[in-house]
Amino acid sequence: MEKKEFDRIVLKNGLRILLVPQKSSLATTVAVIVAAGSEYETKELNGVSHFLEHMCFKGTKNRPRPINIAGELDGLGAEYNAFTGEEYTSYFAKAENEKTSKILEIVSDLYLNPVFNHEDIEKERGVIIEEINMYEDLPMRRVQELFAELVYGDQPAGWGIAGKKEVIRKINQDDFINYRKKHYLPQSTVVFVSGGFKKQTIVKEIEKHFAGIHVGLKDKKPKTVESQKGPQEKVFHKASDQTHMVMGFRAFDMRDERRFALQVLADILGGGMSSRLFRAVREELGAAYYVRASADLAADHGLITMAAGVDHTKLEKVIGVSLAEFKKFKTELVPEKELERAKEHMLGGLFLSLETSDELGYYYGMQEIMERKLVTPKELVKKVRAVTTKDIRDVARDLFKDNRLNLALIGPFKEKSFKKLLSVD
Repeated sequence: MEKKEFDRIVLKNGLRILLVPQKSSLATTVAVIVAAGSEYETKELNGVSHFLEHMCFKGTKNRPRPINIAGELDGLGAEYNAFTGEEYTSYFAKAENEKTSKILEIVSDLYLNPVFNHEDIEKERGVIIEEINMYEDLPMRRVQELFAELVYGDQPAGWGIAGKKEVIRKINQDDFINYRKKHYLPQSTVVFVSGGFKKQTIVKEIEKHFAGIHVGLKDKKPKTVESQKGPQEKVFHKASDQTHMVMGFRAFDMRDERRFALQVLADILGGGMSSRLFRAVREELGAAYYVRASADLAADHGLITMAAGVDHTKLEKVIGVSLAEFKKFKTELVPEKELERAKEHMLGGLFLSLETSDELGYYYGMQEIMERKLVTPKELVKKVRAVTTKDIRDVARDLFKDNRLNLALIGPFKEKSFKKLLSVD
């Protein structure tokens, strides 16, 4: 009989539990993921999800000071952190298997019992603002935010995760408390335990820790509105040594069956040192150090993009060459050998990442929080291997159109437009 890859348990209050055993692992990861991120925010509270994530490490009812939390986790030899995305926030700790119960209790405490001390809020406000300043000084990262602003405009999908500084300056204790009441609920929360832990008592321990979780109605995420008639650009002036660019097309959501073909296409386009863009932009033009492509799909929207840091004087050539590579997928079938190489590159990367308990847990946990059918790595392999050259051409023809095309860049350009170059029709 084939062994079960994971156990999925739903408690009476709606909390979802995933147990992902990995017998060979010397470590266990415990994580809580909640459906609360920047796409659940209002304009007046943009950045509250991320700020709240920071505040959970500032003190809880059981561990009132930051040093109580960090000191205890460090004393366990644990790795620990938290992160916020567009559609989720997560808290995790990873330690040797024998310490699973202890890290479960601590991660649960972080999620369930933050205290939001006024003095700590004021201190952390400064930290968040400096984090935003840091991102503004990193054009490779900032250009990704500009691209989202360009594509989605003034709606949650177009706002930054860290928020605007003027909003961060106003967020207060009541905002955190009210936001948690609307989003940190059992039915919108997943707890996973992954690695070499002992399964016998773990579910009862989770039940005990989460018995007092606040119950209520979850606020829904606003639907993302898509609207575009022709190519769009956003050029941000900065006296940088490189031009950082993101260019790509609106795609579809993460449940679309075409996603496997799109992910293989993205790998062929810019997934490694043998990819088409790496060869065309870096090896042949000598125009960039980094160049890559990716398919980024969310609950109700998606993108297929390429990104590069480019020599200012070669920017127009890079735009032209990159668009020619996108266009080629519409007109030519990918050679079988290239297709197989891309599939192996994708799947090899997947399996190498799943060697660790944290990556394995998040592989399932992220599917669960996005309310997708849980696909095992073996099932994913079948889906990827089934992609044909025709599938790739079909998805390219569906997506690579002028009324889906966008370009955002940061560089030393004042009042300069690149719109005349933007066409694949």
